[in-house]
Amino acid sequence: MKGEEPQRLRRELGVGGATMMGLGSMVGTGVFVSIGIAAGAAGPATILAIMLAALVATCNALSSAQLAAAHAVSGGTYEYGYRYLTPAFGFTAGWMFLCAKTASAATAALGFGGYLLRLVGNGEAAMPWLALGAVVLFTLLVLIGLKRSSVMNIAIVSVTLTALGAFVVLGLPTAVKGSGNFSPFFPKTDGPALHGFLYATALMFVAYTGYGRIATLGEEVKEPRKSIPRAIIVTLGVTAVLYILVSVAAIGIVGADRFAGSVAERATPLETVARALGTPLLPQLIAVGAITAMLGVLLNLIIGLSRVVLAMGRQGDASPLFARLSGDGRAPTAAVILVGVTVGALALIGSVETTWAFSAFTVLIYYAITNLAALRLPPEDRLYPRWVAIAGLIACLFLAFWVPPRIWLAGLALIGVGLIWHGLATRLRAKKEA
Repeated sequence: MKGEEPQRLRRELGVGGATMMGLGSMVGTGVFVSIGIAAGAAGPATILAIMLAALVATCNALSSAQLAAAHAVSGGTYEYGYRYLTPAFGFTAGWMFLCAKTASAATAALGFGGYLLRLVGNGEAAMPWLALGAVVLFTLLVLIGLKRSSVMNIAIVSVTLTALGAFVVLGLPTAVKGSGNFSPFFPKTDGPALHGFLYATALMFVAYTGYGRIATLGEEVKEPRKSIPRAIIVTLGVTAVLYILVSVAAIGIVGADRFAGSVAERATPLETVARALGTPLLPQLIAVGAITAMLGVLLNLIIGLSRVVLAMGRQGDASPLFARLSGDGRAPTAAVILVGVTVGALALIGSVETTWAFSAFTVLIYYAITNLAALRLPPEDRLYPRWVAIAGLIACLFLAFWVPPRIWLAGLALIGVGLIWHGLATRLRAKKEA
């Protein structure tokens, strides 16, 4: 495959569609669940952690934007690592993405099934089957092409944003009255308060990383040099404002301790806060918003994962079969089917356990490679000052090791396993070519 010019996907996505794809990836589990988890680590200082995470994400987003503008192909940082660094860096980025996001996609599907069953008042026995149904439906949708997937994504995101907008508008007045819930801003803990704050920042960073989906779809965006940076910046700005407002409202209404404690409930923490607010129909609206948010995350992850598998097929890290496109050039058929089958199998098991801590480590390593690749951009392709990528690189590596040691040790072991497999595969390819 490397000796031939690979087939290219059709450019069907404009700035608006790309922005909504980013929002569909970002406004999901992060806002409905992870803010509550972060509140358990940092208390009201979670609001500040969200802001700091947004600054780190901004550096990474600008690095992703200029890389995608200069090298607008499917695969995101997997491709940037190969082009601007070394095959080992590129493979590590792709490997981290596939490991973490496949499980995340299955978890989103299970989240959809669980929230839907809770809304209609039925038991959990059907949850894996509902999850599988959603995976099958969205896999078929992605096979049809990005244009129709984008229409579905816009509808899903619109419902989610409506629910969150209602929560903010109705909740902020009560939050302001309950301003005592913001004190003490940094909670008293047995260990250093800074540890909990930085851990919360790492967790919240994960909630911002969906903008990378825009870069992963770079090959399918019209006028990528202009459209991709605009879509990424708008997506990140809207999401940051939304996260800050939601966290202020939630913590102000029930306090950080109660908000964090609600994570263990079957409902989302925001639904628990909505019930405490006492506004009729708001809990139900938040429940519907959580359902559509899970669907948005699932749809965008199937799209993003399939594009990384496509890129791996082109590079030779996966079978050349996965580099093939449909006859009309709208979808990488084999890659989409592989992703759908894998995610569906994990969802059908019904016992997928992923943690935000593991996701935080993997995506921080992924974006550290993104920033490192951005530093290698030639001057004519650079859209932003080098210090942006340097700041992003340092922040990612620093925050990655504030998750529990068992998490980052497991992550490093996973990287090692992947690199061993990559090395063996490279040697086998070299023997065949010889």
